[in-house]
Amino acid sequence: MLYTPNAPRPEFPRPQFDRGDANWLNLNGPWEYQTDRGLTGEQRNYQNGAPFSETITVPFCRESELSGIGDKDFCEGVWYRKTLTLPADWAGKRVLFHIGACDYYTKVWVNGQYMGDHIGGYVAFSFDITKALKEGENTITVGVTDHLRTGNQPGGKQSMLYHSYGCSYTRTTGIWQTTWLECVPTDYIASTKYYPDIERGKLVIEALTIGGEGMTLTAKATYEGKDMGVGTTVVHGGKALVEVPLDELHLWEVGNGRLYDLTLTMGEDTVDSYFGMRKIECRDGFFYLNGKAVFQRLVLDQGFYPDGIYTASSLSELEADIDRSLAMGFNGARLHQKVFEPLFLSLCDKKGYIVWGEHANWDLDISREAAYQNFLPEWCEIMVRDFNHPAIIGWCPLNETQMNQNPHFVKLLAAITRQYDTTRMYIDASGWAHIEGLTDIMDLHDYEQDPAKFAAKLAPLTEGGTYNVHWHAGPHHVMEAKPTFVSEYGGIRWAPKEDAGWGYGQAPMSEEEFISRFKGLTEAILFHPKMGALCYTQLTDVEQEVNGLYTYDRVAKFDPAIMHAVLTQKAAIEE
Repeated sequence: MLYTPNAPRPEFPRPQFDRGDANWLNLNGPWEYQTDRGLTGEQRNYQNGAPFSETITVPFCRESELSGIGDKDFCEGVWYRKTLTLPADWAGKRVLFHIGACDYYTKVWVNGQYMGDHIGGYVAFSFDITKALKEGENTITVGVTDHLRTGNQPGGKQSMLYHSYGCSYTRTTGIWQTTWLECVPTDYIASTKYYPDIERGKLVIEALTIGGEGMTLTAKATYEGKDMGVGTTVVHGGKALVEVPLDELHLWEVGNGRLYDLTLTMGEDTVDSYFGMRKIECRDGFFYLNGKAVFQRLVLDQGFYPDGIYTASSLSELEADIDRSLAMGFNGARLHQKVFEPLFLSLCDKKGYIVWGEHANWDLDISREAAYQNFLPEWCEIMVRDFNHPAIIGWCPLNETQMNQNPHFVKLLAAITRQYDTTRMYIDASGWAHIEGLTDIMDLHDYEQDPAKFAAKLAPLTEGGTYNVHWHAGPHHVMEAKPTFVSEYGGIRWAPKEDAGWGYGQAPMSEEEFISRFKGLTEAILFHPKMGALCYTQLTDVEQEVNGLYTYDRVAKFDPAIMHAVLTQKAAIEE
């Protein structure tokens, strides 16, 4: 593998679309860096080699300790520069420059030539930089602006004040996922969509290519090293559709991430991938996987880390958070107000750990026209990037939206999502403002701390009654509905050695009281005949928010076996 010696996060960042070790170059590690608080970098000729005075460690954001900067104050402009020499055997081939994620508006130059820009802080993007390259050393320059406080861009849980507060945390500015170069042939496979068909025992693949007109695309599937099937087709107009019949059907299930390996070839291009065979359905607000009702025992995971903020220090830390959740008895997560990196999703795929994909809509005022430009394009990119992950069972792009939201925007977002992905469940906006007819599952957020009162609120649903899910994005503002998913509950504060810190409700006086409350609240949902899912807030503390089941530095607050015993009790809807 080619990468900077001792680079942080050295692993290949896109395991579901891998061209092999010889065809990528990890650019993580030290970059020249310049703070640009006055947004005058282009005027000062940074893109053409004007000197930078600082150094940063990529892929960690400037606010993090792992970046080597650790400056948590607002900064709307940052610049990066790296000079490198390409491998000799890449000569004559295309070279792509990839950034896993960069918050927020990014411009890229190579050897002073402008390559393009990207709007959005949460998803991967790339540029073909072949024409700008030269023999010997080449210089890549990245300029970033991040206007978080305008209300015109998604910011997730990033604090709008100098200090973190409540459920708003340290900001992320600039690059926060792996940067890398990729060598591809002149004609190559650009992207794929996988449609597993468990009834007919086959995988249907839609592929987009760059070039490749009249070339043969071949897809070969294996399972645990055993040949499973081959399909071929001819590329026309940059598109290809191929079916791969499977000799054996191994279903992807919760807790059993049975994955097939897949090799795609077209001319000189070879891509290693994988897929899972599973079918998702939603019936009466319940989740069915491969025809069987599955109760979703989810935890709210916000993906923050003390040393890296948005970015885990290592692959093992990404995996450890999943294992911590499983140890507590959860079978999945709401990946909350952040788009998690593909390596995390691949670990979920392998472990059979179900997740909901969200965007980071907080801080974006969705009553403004800017929401169309600054949300919809990146949301489409998110679905393109993550469509093939079997662990993602549903999309929920918005969370706790405002009452004065633009309903036309929310309706268009739903239409785009449903048209792009017909295979998953959809929630229009989690928790608060819903628009009738847009959601497969009606959910609610309720942080009632008294288990008896919590159960009493849900009781009318047993006999076909309704629940005030908060407000309705329409003329009457109150929506009496029949939710089947308590997508946020609990949030019990537990930090007995600290006077400061934020959480929901009155903190329990003892561990026994905490466990009793957790048990009562959870069982009110588990044993309810009209409930199909829960999501407890939350997996870990985040900075001043101390309602996690683990501390911010990932120490269990209670014996995980106790929580596991509560959560794994048979739910009312389970056979």
